[in-house]
Amino acid sequence: MKTPNRDLLVLLKNEFASQRAIEQEVECINYILIQAESPQQFCIAHELVTRSRITSNPNKILKAVRFSELKPFRFLINKN
Repeated sequence: MKTPNRDLLVLLKNEFASQRAIEQEVECINYILIQAESPQQFCIAHELVTRSRITSNPNKILKAVRFSELKPFRFLINKN
């Protein structure tokens, strides 16, 4: 699995944790974050609203967010 380039701050209660235990904890956190940040999860959590309709179609949502700004009269709504 490819390790993402991110900075993590991990606070441990156990001051006697070995370096391998810390590395394993960071690997587990990275795995959880990769799952949560996937395009599939993004599409589950958002809807795309245009002037005339609301869609949950993953292809349309990913196509709309491909660029840094949405087209006029298109809104991304978080379902949470």
